[in-house]
Amino acid sequence: MNLRERLQRDLQEAIRARDERRKAALRMVLLAVQMAEAEGRTLDDEAVIALIRKEVKKREEALEMIRRAGRDDLVAADSAELEVLRAYLPALMDDEAITEAARKAIAEVGAASPADMGKVMRLLMPQLRGKADGRRVNQIVRQLLAAD
Repeated sequence: MNLRERLQRDLQEAIRARDERRKAALRMVLLAVQMAEAEGRTLDDEAVIALIRKEVKKREEALEMIRRAGRDDLVAADSAELEVLRAYLPALMDDEAITEAARKAIAEVGAASPADMGKVMRLLMPQLRGKADGRRVNQIVRQLLAAD
C-alpha cells in the first residue's frame, strides 16, 4: 500500500470515527495530492511526503501567526491537525548525524571559512533533502565553518 492509499484509508476511518481534526488534515493533504496529479505529475511516496512537508510548513507558519495574534482558542485545533500530518512524515535526522554529514561535505569541497558556505550547502542539501530540516542544516554548517 502506497502512502496515497494509506491517506485515503485513514480519511475513511476518520470519517467513520467522526474525528473532525484528523478528517480536515487528511482532506487538505489529499486535495494537494489531487491538484498535483491534475497538473499531470505522477506522485510516488517521496513526492507525497514532499507535499505533506509543504503542508506542515504552511501550518507551522499559520500557527505562529495565530499565536502572535493572541488567538489561543485556535492554537489547540491547529496544533492537533499539525500533529496528524507529522505522523505521516519519516523521522528527521538528529543533530549528530547532520554534523557528521556536514563535516564530510566540508572536507569534500575543501571549505575553510563561512564564505564557502554556498559550496557546502550545494553539495549537502541534495543528500539530506527530506531527511533533515534545511534551516537546521544551515545552522550546523555555519557553526562548523565559523569554528574552523
